[in-house]
Amino acid sequence: MQARQRSYSHSESDTADDAIYAELDPAVFRKRLMSWYRQHARELPWRGITDPYRTWVSEVMLQQTRVAAVVEHYHAFLRRFPTILALALATEDDVLAAWSGLGYYRRARMLHKAAKFITEERGGVLPSTAAELRTLPGIGEYTCAAIASIAFGEGVPVLDGNVERVLLRLLGRPEEGTMISRTFLQRQAAALVPRRRVDHKSNAAGDHNQAMMELGATICLPRAPLCLNCPVFSMCKTRGEHVTLLRATQRSRPAAHLLSLRKRGTATQVLLERRADDVALMPGMYELPPLPLDAVENREPMLRVRHSITNTNYYVQVFAPRGSTDRALRRAIPAAKADLHWVRTNRLHSLPLTGLARKILQRLDVMETRPVTLPEPLSDTPAAPTRKKPRASAVKV
Repeated sequence: MQARQRSYSHSESDTADDAIYAELDPAVFRKRLMSWYRQHARELPWRGITDPYRTWVSEVMLQQTRVAAVVEHYHAFLRRFPTILALALATEDDVLAAWSGLGYYRRARMLHKAAKFITEERGGVLPSTAAELRTLPGIGEYTCAAIASIAFGEGVPVLDGNVERVLLRLLGRPEEGTMISRTFLQRQAAALVPRRRVDHKSNAAGDHNQAMMELGATICLPRAPLCLNCPVFSMCKTRGEHVTLLRATQRSRPAAHLLSLRKRGTATQVLLERRADDVALMPGMYELPPLPLDAVENREPMLRVRHSITNTNYYVQVFAPRGSTDRALRRAIPAAKADLHWVRTNRLHSLPLTGLARKILQRLDVMETRPVTLPEPLSDTPAAPTRKKPRASAVKV
């Protein structure tokens, strides 16, 4: 269905806003939403848990990242760092290695920094309110509300992209991207969230916020929403896609990398470059050495892959020649010799690799791929109540 256009001027009064709030009956809305959520919520590893630390880790991982990718890393990360103290005592390289493949590595650095702060300044105890959580490194408006409601039952609304989309469509509003629109949606979300604190039977606010995000993630999709499966379809003014802002055009860039392997006894080593600590993008991470494009002109790559970072698509060619050609390409690497390291392939999982390096090494079977089984959506079963440097194996060239 085509989205209905309904405009609201920025001069509308609070009285008009209050009239709009009245169009969504909170009690009726919550009843329909929660009935649907209990039957259809996906069974995800961070639901139905009672450890606030695990909720915190999951919410940071889920920022701008697909659920499938988070499922792959969540358990492994927690096995390596089962508590706030374990995370605080780890080196940054270890944390980045466990995070490798999730992208947006600043999240991992801030998570590590916050764990140190909590350990040193708060006795190792995670704050229980959104206001206190907001003071921690790397925790913004969305994350503090999600943790406070899901882990501690505080009646605060969560407003991520999924929830924004649900509310805009319910109220028949276009996406405006303004602070006034954002404030309006925040007030609407707050009007819907339950105020009851968590008790021994339920966590009304946490369940509600997770249900809102689940509705946006599985039913109220950005394109071709599944309106006939929506539990609040009769309350929706849009019933289809809504008017959205134009997105930034994706840029395209070519890139070339060298895959150089060597044998040392029974071990296989791969040549990696460590990015400088002062670069803006992925500092301290390991990647396959980049090559100048003119050095690989008229050469046939062994692999071509596409890799996206924010709004740029990289069309990457990987070269792995042999003999004298290999030496010529190694000489073409712009990086300083001190930044190049021979790493045993059986130790790659312990290094902070860039997502592109991980993708290439796994695609070429240089690095082991660890299979992931995603949970199936539930149909009839209710959802559970919520509540520093390289290791010795990295040898400089």
